[in-house]
Amino acid sequence: MKVTIELTYDMAKALGVRRFDVEDAATVAEAVRLARSRFGDQAEAFDHLTRVTALALNGVLIQHRRGAGSPLADGDTLSFLKAAAGG
Repeated sequence: MKVTIELTYDMAKALGVRRFDVEDAATVAEAVRLARSRFGDQAEAFDHLTRVTALALNGVLIQHRRGAGSPLADGDTLSFLKAAAGG
């Protein structure tokens, strides 16, 4: 099973890649863990950058903690989005 990971502009700029695939992730949490492992020495930077993001699964926002157990299917896209506030 293949899941596509999309990073924010800031993440892509810091980590050197905008979009990539991970294999065999059954849940959102597993996909994030596999994405983190992709960056090796930059894993701490990945962690830091994800602290200010939201997650969307196939374009639908999910809550980071409660949504971590959301199941994934082949071809899904998990996107990190820049968190914004305002009014």
